[in-house]
Amino acid sequence: MTERDFEILEVLNKTKNITHAADLLYINQSALSKRIIAIEEELGVTLMVRSRQGIHFTAEGEKVLHYTQEAKKQLELMRIDLKEGSTVVSGTLKAGISINYSQYNLPQILSEYKKKFPNVTTYITTEHSRNIFLKIANGEVDIAVIRGEFPWNENKILLEEENICLIYNNQDIGKDLSEFQYIGRKTDITFEREMAQWLRENNLKIQKEGIYVDNINTCVEMVNQGLGWAIVPEICLKNFKGQIKPLVFKNGEAFTRSTYLLYSNSVSKLPQVREFIKIIQNRK
Repeated sequence: MTERDFEILEVLNKTKNITHAADLLYINQSALSKRIIAIEEELGVTLMVRSRQGIHFTAEGEKVLHYTQEAKKQLELMRIDLKEGSTVVSGTLKAGISINYSQYNLPQILSEYKKKFPNVTTYITTEHSRNIFLKIANGEVDIAVIRGEFPWNENKILLEEENICLIYNNQDIGKDLSEFQYIGRKTDITFEREMAQWLRENNLKIQKEGIYVDNINTCVEMVNQGLGWAIVPEICLKNFKGQIKPLVFKNGEAFTRSTYLLYSNSVSKLPQVREFIKIIQNRK
């Protein structure tokens, strides 16, 4: 197998479609199909099966994908090591950043990074933390910033720990929360479980007729407009003008949300990754 084969498998995994993959690789479908067959014959396994819905990697194909991704990283490390004496930071940086962190911190971080290291090609993905964690676990990104607790056995740095707060409009001061609407939003399972615990400890029930939105900014703005109350992390409340109350569990423990920086031992050897890590840590 060659590096071109690594690229072919990576593109096929992303597109799940022979036609689209051929277009992205600038080869015809026939040549691509022949190369897939040649790889399978070389390895002695079937890498993928085709259906009307596209291609699906077999269990053996998934293993080959994992090893080719690791091999690609090692080849990049080799090339960097061979460039002795070079002081220019270059290469590619693939980062996955949680939505909330990216909204409030990423623009400044990325601006500083691009000014210092203009020769680095950056690919930034912003999604919910659970999706970002899956990407770093599968080797799709070099570095991840996630919010909440996820099982990671390599490098894990606590960036910040913020309060989770109850918010409501000034016009609702003195009211019982059960008297007006709850405004909810999409979040992860861990946060929902901890929020349910706090609600249970305070004898509160969320009414089915509440308002549910798809992002945290909409949620906060609806509270600003006096439409109800919400439970949100402190990171989104810089411009909020209503009442903010950090929450505490019945045992006296603060209800908080942690943000972590995750990366593997292998990618930490890449200069472009190390420099990105430094900039993020300096913002702690």
